[in-house]
This record gives sequence, C-alpha cells and structure tokens, in this order.
Amino acid sequence: MDQARTTISKIFNGEPRSYTRFNLTQNMEGDNSHVEMKLSSDMDDEVEANGVGENTNQHNRPYYPSKLNQRSPKTVCGCVIGILILFIIGYLIGYLCNRSTDKTEIKSDCPVFNEITPVRAEPVYSLDWSDLRALLKKKLTTNNINSNLKEFSSASHQAGSTGDEALANKIMGKFKTFGMSTWTDEHYVKIHEPGSSNNLVLFRGNVVGTTEGYLAYSALKTVQGAALYAHYGRAGDFKRLQELNVDINGKVVLVRAGLLSFAEKVSNAASMNASAVLIYPDPVNYNIKEDTALFGHVHLGTGDPYTPGFPSFNHTQFPPAQSSGLPSIPAQTITIRQATEIMSKLGGRTSPDDWSDGMLRDTMYKLGDDGDVITVEVKNVLIQKKIHNVFGVIKGYMDKDRYMVIGAQRDAWGPGYARSTVGSSLLVELARTITDMIKNDGFKPKRSIIFASWSAGEFGSVGATEWLEGYLTSLNLKMFSYVSLDEVISGFDTFKAAASPLLYELLENTMKQVSSPVDATKSLHEQFAGSSWEKSVMEPMGLSHSAYPFQTFSGIPSLSFRFTSSSKAYPFGTIEDTDQNLERSKVESRQTSGRLPSTVTMQWLLSAQGSYDRAASALVSAIRNSDLDDMEQCRIINNRIMRVEGSFLSPYVSPRESLFRHILLGSGSHTLAALVNHLEAIKAGLESADIDQFKNQFALATWTIQGCANALAGEVWDMDNEI
Repeated sequence: MDQARTTISKIFNGEPRSYTRFNLTQNMEGDNSHVEMKLSSDMDDEVEANGVGENTNQHNRPYYPSKLNQRSPKTVCGCVIGILILFIIGYLIGYLCNRSTDKTEIKSDCPVFNEITPVRAEPVYSLDWSDLRALLKKKLTTNNINSNLKEFSSASHQAGSTGDEALANKIMGKFKTFGMSTWTDEHYVKIHEPGSSNNLVLFRGNVVGTTEGYLAYSALKTVQGAALYAHYGRAGDFKRLQELNVDINGKVVLVRAGLLSFAEKVSNAASMNASAVLIYPDPVNYNIKEDTALFGHVHLGTGDPYTPGFPSFNHTQFPPAQSSGLPSIPAQTITIRQATEIMSKLGGRTSPDDWSDGMLRDTMYKLGDDGDVITVEVKNVLIQKKIHNVFGVIKGYMDKDRYMVIGAQRDAWGPGYARSTVGSSLLVELARTITDMIKNDGFKPKRSIIFASWSAGEFGSVGATEWLEGYLTSLNLKMFSYVSLDEVISGFDTFKAAASPLLYELLENTMKQVSSPVDATKSLHEQFAGSSWEKSVMEPMGLSHSAYPFQTFSGIPSLSFRFTSSSKAYPFGTIEDTDQNLERSKVESRQTSGRLPSTVTMQWLLSAQGSYDRAASALVSAIRNSDLDDMEQCRIINNRIMRVEGSFLSPYVSPRESLFRHILLGSGSHTLAALVNHLEAIKAGLESADIDQFKNQFALATWTIQGCANALAGEVWDMDNEI
C-alpha cells in the first residue's frame, strides 16, 4: 500500500493520505463483537481496536517439539514452515468463517464481509477459539505434510498434460475421501509450446549454445539487431540509457532475470522500440547450473490472452480476439553459459558502476556496440489445451452462500516443487484438517470454505482467471476473500505478504499469534515486523502474485504471503525447482510519483476524496450507534463494507481491453499510477504527452473515487456528490 499512498499523495500535492482501511478483525476470545475502520490520517476519530493481536498471551502461540530443531534444513523448510502456514490459514479461517465466544448457540454478532441470512429454527453450535487453536496444534503434523509432499511430487505436470490431469484426479479423490462436495471446471485455452526444433540465438553469425527454455506468448518472428545490455529491464533502466544518450531503437536487449516479471521487462523494451529481448539468470542473483534453462511467459496480463475478458469454455462460441498485453517483439531466455559467451565479448561503453555487479565469468558488463549483432529466432507453436480446475467445498452451517476461497497452482514447467507441489500439499492437508475437525470435534464454520486447485498457473494464472471471468457476477456478490498458497515457501529467514488493505489488520494480528520459524520464542510479528510492520512485511501486489486477478479484475479482497530468503533468488521456472533447492528467493518493488499540471484544477479530485472521507466517517458513526445484535442492521453495514474493494474497479474501461481495472493496484491508462506517468511525460515535454487525454483520464479516475464514496454511503439518499 505504500505505493498507492505515495501515488495518491503526489496527486493531491499534500501529505500522504491512507487508502481508507477497514479493520474487520473481531475479538476471537473476548465477549464483544467489534468492527473497526481506520480512516485517512487527517481524521482524528477512530473506532477503538479490540483485535486478537493486542495483549497477546505469549504462551498461547503454537509451539513445536524441540526435536524438530534437530532436523535438516530441508525438513525444517518442508515441514515446520508448512505447519506454520497452515496455522496462519487456520487463524484466517477462524476470523473470517467462524467466530464464537463459547460452546453455546451462536448469537447474531456482525460477521465479517457477510450478509446475514435469517436465523434458522435449530441452534448452531461451534467451538470457542482456544479449542480451535488446540485442535490445529494437535492435528497438523509433519508426518501428514511429508506424506502429501511425496504423493503430489511429479517430475512432469505441465498444464493440460497427462501428469497435470493425474494430479487433478488425486486431489479430487482426496476431497471426496474427506466427504467434501466436489466439482471441476473445464476450459479450452491457448498456450505456447516449443516447436519441433529449439528457438535460436546467434551472436556475430554463430549459434550460441543450446536454447531449450522458452517464453510463452512471445511474438513469433526472426529479428536481428545490435546488442544492448539494459540491466534488469526496468523502466528506470531504460530511462538511464536515454540519459546516457544510448540509442535503444532496433536493439536486441539483454537483461537479467529478477525484480520484475518477464512480461514487464519485454513490455518496457517494446515501449522503447527495441527489436527483441534476451533474458538470462546472472550468478549474482541465481545459484543454478550454467546450462539450466529458464521458462516463463511474457503476456502482460493473466488468463488466456486469446479470450480477453471472457471465459475459455469453448473457443467456437467467440470471435477471434487477443489481449492487448501480448508483446509485439520476440523474447527468449538464455542460460548463464550463453549469456557469458555474449556478454564477455560485448564492446562499446562500460555500463554504469551499479550495473557491473554481476558474476558472469570474464565479463566487463559493457553496453555493446553496433558490431555486436544478435539474431533471435522464436518458433514456438500456439496450441489449444483442455485444462481442469478442481474444487472441494466445506459448506457453512449458517451462511453457506458466503464463502472464502483458498487456492493453489497445480501445474509446473518441470518438477515445480516450490511452485506447485508445496501449495497443493498444504491445500489438501488443510482440507483434511478442517473436515476432520467438523466430523470429530464439533467445529462448524458459519461460512463456506472453497478449496481450489488451479491449472495453467505457469502461463499467467490462466485457470484461476478463466474461472473468475466465467462466474464474475456471482462471485462479486458472494465471495468475500481469497487466500493464495502459491510459492508460500522458498526459504525461511524472511516473511513477505501482499494483500488488500481490508485484510491488513487481520494479517498483522495473525502474525502476532503464530511462532517464527527462525526463533520459536518469538511470534512472526516480533521476528519480522521491525519498527514498521507494513514497510518490513507488506509488498505491492503485482502480476507475479497469483492473487492479482482476484484483487484487480474481480475486486475481491485477497491475500498472498510467503516465507522466503534474503539471499539469492529461488529457481522458479527451471528444472532446479526441487526439494533440495527450497531455500532461496529475492524481491524488490517499485514506486512512482508526479505532480498535476497547472492547467488542471484540483477541485474535482479533492471533492471526490472529501466525499469518500465523509462516507467513511458516516459508516464509522453508523457502526458506533448501531445495535450489532440487530441482524438486519448488521446485514446493511456489511453490504456497504463488502463493496469497498470492488468499487475501486474502474467502470469506464472494458475488461476485454484492460483486464485489471483496479485504479490503485491494476494496470492500464485508468490507474492513478498511469496518471502519474502521464504527468511526467507532460512535464518532460515528450511528444507522446497529451494534455486533453490526461484531463479525460483525470476525470474518469475522479468519478471512480466518487463511486467508491457512494458505495460506502449506502442508500441513494445518503450519497454526497459534491463534484
């Protein structure tokens, strides 16, 4: 959220104002139901916090037997952290799907994100929170996790393959064994696979090594151009080359893997008129073999790029179309050995000092010159694949038509141990644990929990996005949160998370309840939060997060988190993603800023922001002055809260053209970040800058914010349109 706050702050030309954050945490162990809203920093009143995280009893946190500390690092990663993750999810389920203060009839407290249905004639009983904690501690075992990891490990399970289908059947069988209601969702999607012969890279007329890796959705063509080293391929890297008066037009750009997605690197290069992109893993970032190939995709979006905005149930029903996020230039990965052969021979100017920190052998990291000609030939084949998403549901005992979804990617390029095996294993273990607690221990979640196993995640969350596109109207009204189990373990000395602001307080309180894998005497919060837990733990949710389409396409409050390493990047997307290599990863985020041109009045945006603040303040007052035992009043309040995230989806852009419509976290010309970039272009006097277009973007963003205020206000007679 720092990125969103910074962006809004710069547009307002004032002090940072927080994206109004609702703390939906309820006291799990006290007697009073409580809903809190934290307003922007210029508002003085707050509802007093009464969350679990405060006055946490150190001895109530989960503990682990000391014998676990004697196991190998691999066992610690695969088992103890796995248990920690399931504890975290268990706590989230406790907060979001079940809240009861004692083993008596559930009262009409104000459930999180929930429209309460009429009280049933028979009483519904549930466990209290201390019992739920004790059951999680008892039932989550390393033996079960180890068994799942072994069962779901697979050397080959690419999307739509027989290996992928076999894993889908295993997971479906597990769900049925647990007594869950199950179903599948079938899609026909288009993906790229390597052609009959490998793609080619030539340097100065000679073939450079063996090119086994590939990038799905690359443009299929052969191009030739002079080599240009561009560090990580970030927008700032290309801007720096321009400042050095380096001509980028027509160049074949070489960039390091890491820090941002492959798709963003290629998009940045294409915007500068580069002719092609080669992406390599530098040894300074990756500890992999010299001939290990990289796999990935370069679609600047998620889902099937040939059915943008609608589901791939059957291609014959739709006219030909393609996503605007498909690149216009070819892109290809190369190995460390291939990169060394090219980079060590580049001429031209020496690159900036901070670009020369790589570890390719005998390489000076020069920028390259006109004689360093590279030819790139991409011959991928576009094919149609049938994929299956697999679902199991635990139906709620009171509000079964309201549900949270917990999901994990099932497919992978190679072994995909950290990419998919761990997440699938934890998904199944969590389903087993919850169903066992329901059958044998009296646990009855009030709201439904859906467990989802997605296919084609490696091609850009294709399975998940197609499901969202197919059932968006229903999910918008009934699904109140999504939790991703993808890439949750790639180390253990750092904890990172990306989430909707609606879930920030809940995540912080959960961190205070769960022990650290580094030091079991401390909580996750004590170990990783530092002086500011948001700065230390939270990161922007981007394309690389599998929860991204839930948040930015569907407007569903979402959360992803991971234990990672502060040293080198984990080898996702390679054949080295194995249990032995489950120890490394590295992350970085980016921010933007800008000012409004003097020709644009601030009044519209300030008025919309004022309406939003007043609506938020009115909702706080309504919560304070309402009888939260009144079920109808709770329903009305919760309906207003549920639509906050969805209201940030711009109604002025087509999901077919701009899939991620969230104005703060999405991508496209409708976002506040795009407004800032346009401002910078105007100030720099670039030919691409268009003041009239900017005014139009500015007006639409303003009305989107006003729409958020209207959603918060509730009834039409309470709306405050002062623009």
